[in-house]
Formats: sequence, structure tokens, C-alpha cells
Amino acid sequence: MGTDKRIRRALLSVTDKTGLVDFARVLAEFGVELVSTGGTARALREAGLGVQDISDLTGFPEMLDGRVKTLHPRVHGGLLYIRGNAEHEAAVSAHGIQPIDMVVVNLYAFEKTAAQPGVAFGHLIENIDIGGPSMVRSAAKNFEDVAIVTRVADYPALMQELKSTRGCLSRETRWRMARQAFALTAAYDTAIANTLDQIGEAPAPELPAAPDRASFPTTLRINFPLAQSLRYGENPHQRAALYSDGSGLGIAGATQLQGKELSFNNLVDLDACWELTQEFDEPMVAIIKHTNPCGAATGGTIPEAYQKALACDPVSAFGGVIGINRPVDATAAEEISKLFVEAIAAPAFTPEARERFAAKKNLRLVEVHAAPQRPVVKHVSGGLLMQDADTGRVTKAELKVVTWRPPTTEELRSLLFAWRVCKHVKSNAIVYARDGQTIGIGAGQMSRVDAARFGAQKAVLPLKGTVAASDAFFPFPDGLEAIAAAGATAVIQPGGSMRDEEVIAAADKLGMAMVFTGIRHFRH
Repeated sequence: MGTDKRIRRALLSVTDKTGLVDFARVLAEFGVELVSTGGTARALREAGLGVQDISDLTGFPEMLDGRVKTLHPRVHGGLLYIRGNAEHEAAVSAHGIQPIDMVVVNLYAFEKTAAQPGVAFGHLIENIDIGGPSMVRSAAKNFEDVAIVTRVADYPALMQELKSTRGCLSRETRWRMARQAFALTAAYDTAIANTLDQIGEAPAPELPAAPDRASFPTTLRINFPLAQSLRYGENPHQRAALYSDGSGLGIAGATQLQGKELSFNNLVDLDACWELTQEFDEPMVAIIKHTNPCGAATGGTIPEAYQKALACDPVSAFGGVIGINRPVDATAAEEISKLFVEAIAAPAFTPEARERFAAKKNLRLVEVHAAPQRPVVKHVSGGLLMQDADTGRVTKAELKVVTWRPPTTEELRSLLFAWRVCKHVKSNAIVYARDGQTIGIGAGQMSRVDAARFGAQKAVLPLKGTVAASDAFFPFPDGLEAIAAAGATAVIQPGGSMRDEEVIAAADKLGMAMVFTGIRHFRH
């Protein structure tokens, strides 16, 4: 049996008609008989191509509002029978089944329909494709004899191969497309199952198919296509790859504008700094090292915010990753270029900024568009953990002053800044800050008092007059006392300890202001 197969009859039924006519013309050029359905057949005829209707092939009309048109033995028999198998050949001959050597199909846009606000449940159900996935699977299963084409992006390469082989496709090509086809049907079924699982109880057909956002899926189905193979993982002996949801959003969907290939660690750090910058509306810069900020600041401009962030810990900033929540202009690029950094994430870079960065050929510039907050999934041995994204925020009005002295206006502003940064620091975490600038960061310590002391030890700027944020409550007064000894005058923390009264009394004795948020920000 030869590895190349000549295409003599092709069935075309597509929702996305981009490039279809050009592809069909190449098929027709080599004498391929075109069979088609509904709108696809109409588009081909309007282009001057000869087409046989599917109903003429099956001897049965399309019916039930198009629900039944390709679900027929003369379609699936023509796809599934093994060429050269005597029993199969006899069976199809006895029943007048003609071979179909290629299927060109893409599926109803279920996910697009499901994403429409207020889409009616009945309309959503009607956009579940049945015939398309059935043909895809039949053709892909019999890839030894049949070619399955599911992606518009494959048309150019296929046309080139058909021209070079005078109407044939290689076994290698058919196998590659079969694998793509099964990946498509798996992703399609996953999208349907996830959507219907979220809806829960089926509403009346005319009512909106509203998902129940309060509950997690009964089965976690994940289907992310491979976006990029990485050189290695956290360490050179570990393999790694990036998988994307295909939205083009967030770090996984970012566009790399220049620099070396992004590494596993780059991507993790870029995500950490990007998420931190998205906490703020004003210009903000975060410098990240090993997922923890070594400096973060807001300012009137990006250059001002960068200089403040860098001043927090310029030694650790060397070789770090930078996140910025505004487009980067030439002035900002000039400042940042003075420091060796691995990568920069921002929503845009001006042409002048890119020109200045171009001299640093290894520097990765990554253009990012914000992604919606989604549940967080982590792997544990034998399973997965899922939780809501930590979207918790507090406003000035929601804070509870628990000390006799309330914070001053300046302290309050700094407390809210420190609290937002602290959310993005590994626990146990203490963040010292002043006037929209981190001063000292104690990250990932085993005890809270150690985090307070370590954050103070890391400070290169004066700690006197700073405020401090703690990601969780103080179990004892010693952590608070360490913060006061460092020079901080006010503290923000969740509260909720059995010894809250002791901690509050200690704050009063020290003349410190303290506020409770009622919300914790552990980060493991």
C-alpha cells in the first residue's frame, strides 16, 4: 500500500469559509469531485465551481432544520471503509457507497455562541454540532485512506503539496491532520461539557443560558493547546512547555517584541509582576525576583514610578523582571536601559522606546493585554486544587480602626498601597511602604516576626515614618513590636487572632495606628 493517496472525492462543509474557494479550486484542478452541504455548496457554486449536493450523494434530503444531513451510511461508509480490504470493498459495492477521500470541515462556533450575553438556552443547544464532529472522527480514524482538514491555516501547505504531487497527500500529512482533528473534537466536547456543567439546571429554551458562577464544575476538564516548547523548566534538567487558552490575553497570550526566547522562570516572574501592576489605576512599576517584588511603586509618570521601585532594593533588582501598567515611552526606556533586566511586560512600547531597547538584544520585551480573572489551578500529587482568584480588595471605608489613634491621611494612603502590594508577596509577608513606594519587603518567611525583621533588614531607604502591611494576623505582639522597632508608625492587617486584644494593646502602648481589613492574603 503506497503512502501517498490520491484525492478523488472531497466533502466540504464549513462554518468559516475563509480561503475555502481557493482551496476548492486547487482540488478541482486535479479532478477532485466536490460534494457539499447548504451554505458551503452555495458559496462554491457562486465561485463557479461544480458541486454535488450531499442529498444527491446520500439519496436522502437534509431534514430537521439541518440537524440531519451528513449522518448517513453513504457518508460514513465512504469515509470509514478500508481500501483494499476485500470484505469492506464488497460491502460498499453492494450498498452503492462511493469513497470519500477528503473531508474539509470546521464546526459550529459553539464557544462564540456561548460567550454572547443573554444567549437563549435553546439557541445554545442548537449550536452543538453533531454531524461535523462525527465526520471529523470518521475521517481521522481512517487516516490511512482519508484526509481530514479542520483548520483554515492548513490550506496553503495542503495546496502546495497537492500541486507538487498532482493531487495526492502523503501519509505523514494525513496522520498530522488526524491528530489535529482528534484534538479539535476533544476541545469542542470539553467546551460544551464545561458550559453545560456551569448552567446546571436546564432553563426553558427561550430563557438565557446563564452560567452558575457560584459553583465549580463537577468534572474539571482542561484543554489548552501547546503554544510554545521551552528550552527547559525551572532548572536545565527539567523539560517545559507553555500551553495557552488561545485568547491572546495575559502572559500566555502576550506578544514578544524582541529578545531571547522566554524561559519557564521568565514566564512565571512576568505573570507575577503583571498581576501586581494590574492592582493599580495610577502609573505603577513592579520589579520582581523569583516571583516576589523587590521593589514596587506608583508615581505621576512611569519613569518616576520606576525610579521609586528601583530605589527600594537596587541590588536585588539586577537581573529581575519588570511589570508596567502603562505604555512604555522613550523616557522610561532610557531609564530602564541603565539596569540589566531579563524581561519587561507592558501593554505597549512606543517605537522610540523599542529603538532604545534594541541595543539590548537579549532583553525580552513582552506586550500584554489584560486577561479576565479566572479560577486558579495548582497541581498536587494525585490531583489538582482549584480556587477562586484572589480578587479581594478593601476600600478606605471598609477599614476598621482598632487603636485609639487613627491613621493620618498620609498613613492611610500608604497603608492601602502596602496592602495591595502585600497580596502579591509570598507568605509570611510584611511590606514596609511610604508614599506609594515599598521600602522593605519581608517575603516567604516561616514566622511573621522573622518576616518583619527581614523586611527591615532589606531596607536601604529610611524606615522611620513608614507603614507596614501584614498578609495575615499577628499571632503574638512580637511581630508588631518588631515593626515598631524598625520605625513604622501604622499597620494594616486582617485581624482575627485569638490575641487580637493583646496586639491592639501593644499598638496603643507604642503609639501606633492599626487598622483591620477582615480579609487575608496568604500566597503559597
